[in-house]
Amino acid sequence: MEFIRDVLSGFTAMSYWEYIAVLLSLAYLLLAIKENSWCWPAAFISTFIYTVMYWNGALVMESALNFYYMIMAVVGWRMWQKAQDQSIVPIVSWSLGRHIKIIIVTSIVAVILGYLTDKYINAELAYLDSFTTCFAIVTTYLVAKKVLENFLYWIVIDTASIYLYFAKGYYPTLVLFVFYTVLVCWGYKRWYDEHEQREGQSLAKLEYD
Repeated sequence: MEFIRDVLSGFTAMSYWEYIAVLLSLAYLLLAIKENSWCWPAAFISTFIYTVMYWNGALVMESALNFYYMIMAVVGWRMWQKAQDQSIVPIVSWSLGRHIKIIIVTSIVAVILGYLTDKYINAELAYLDSFTTCFAIVTTYLVAKKVLENFLYWIVIDTASIYLYFAKGYYPTLVLFVFYTVLVCWGYKRWYDEHEQREGQSLAKLEYD
C-alpha cells in the first residue's frame, strides 16, 4: 500500500510539462515500433522539455543526455526521411560479433565514467547510472539506423533503470519504465517479424531471378 501511495503521490506532483513529455515519449516509442518517421518530432519535443526541466533542476548530466537525444531526433528524422517510401530504409540485423564489440567498448567507457563520477562527484549508484546512460546513447543511434537488435539493448537498459529508479524512490518513473519495457518487447517482435518477412521476400526474389 505504501508503494502504491508513493506512486500516486508522485504522479500527482508531476507538472503539466512532465505529463506532456511522458505522453510524447510514449508516442515516440509507439510510432518507432510502427516505423513511422513522425516518432522523431515527438522525441524532439519530449526531450526538449526534459532538457529544460533537468537543467532547471540542476541535473546537468541528465539535461546533457536529453540534449543528445534532441540531436539524435533530428538525425533520425533525416535518416528516415531520405525517401517517402519507408521500405527504402529497411530494418537491418547486425552480426553477433559486431554487437559484442559495441558492448565491450561501451562497457569500458561506462566503467571509466562510473569510476570518475564515483570518485570525484560522489554520485549514487555511479556505475549503474553510467552503464544505463552510455548504452542509452549508443542504442539511440541504433534506432536511427533501424538496427533490429536495438530493442534487446533497450530491454536490458530499461530493466536496469527500473532498479535504479526503485533504489532512488522515483516510483512514478519506475512504473512508466515497466510500461516502456513491455512496449519494447512488443516492438522487438514486430520488427523481427517485419525483418524476417523482408528477408524471405528478398531470398525468394533471388531464387526466382
